[in-house]
Amino acid sequence: MNSLDKFPVGSKVKVKEISKEVQIRKRLLEMGIVPGVKLEITGKAPLGDPMEILVRGYKLSLRKNEAVSIIVE
Repeated sequence: MNSLDKFPVGSKVKVKEISKEVQIRKRLLEMGIVPGVKLEITGKAPLGDPMEILVRGYKLSLRKNEAVSIIVE
């Protein structure tokens, strides 16, 4: 299983699970990142932090420590 931060720009992935860290997990779920949803990585800063994803029709910026919590396939 890979975390979201490992994929390059342009990748389309499906969320498999979210880490059990309570604060980050709750925030990600509230933003619509739930198991089964499809994400597209649309951009990354030069050092990979933050990254921009397309989720449910809107663009969202995530820090690398947040992206590590999202397990995708």
